[in-house]
Amino acid sequence: MNIKDNGPENDAKLRQRAEEIVQRKEGPSPENLETVSHEETRRIIHELRVYQIELKMQNDELRRAHAELEAARVRYFDLYNLAPVGYLIVSREGLILEVNLAAVNLLASARAVLIKKPITRFILEQDLGIYYQHRKQLWVTGKPDACELRMMKNDGTTFWTHLTTTAAQDAEGAPVYYSVLSNITEREREQK
Repeated sequence: MNIKDNGPENDAKLRQRAEEIVQRKEGPSPENLETVSHEETRRIIHELRVYQIELKMQNDELRRAHAELEAARVRYFDLYNLAPVGYLIVSREGLILEVNLAAVNLLASARAVLIKKPITRFILEQDLGIYYQHRKQLWVTGKPDACELRMMKNDGTTFWTHLTTTAAQDAEGAPVYYSVLSNITEREREQK
């Protein structure tokens, strides 16, 4: 929901829903209002005014919190997607769940092509043992682990990467890997 969704149209919808709830609930009906004293009517009106002000204050606070969350989401998007290194979230089964723009560029593939694909599809066959040992070490120790291996772009060209992975849990509590890919091809060429 955007902040602009809290305008007059949304207020009217909320009012209509509140009216429907009041009509369904038992309460003093219009024909019984004559039995309510003048003092009781004043007290009820006072309570309603206080309640109205409380609701307005709560609504203002919710709008402020929503704006802060939206700003944080935009910052997260920028940090995650525009980072100079590739970020991947990989399921325990090894499927790519999320990928940032740098990883998309490193693997020379579209984001939609990468999602739900096994990460091993992009690791050079000769280096799969390094990757499997890396994952095993990560789950045995529970500590972040790093390795260097060769990966393949979608077009088949290879590059060296420094892979740092941390074990974590997603929002539902399922185990996932957070991986950072750094292209170290130039460093590897210089060392040879």
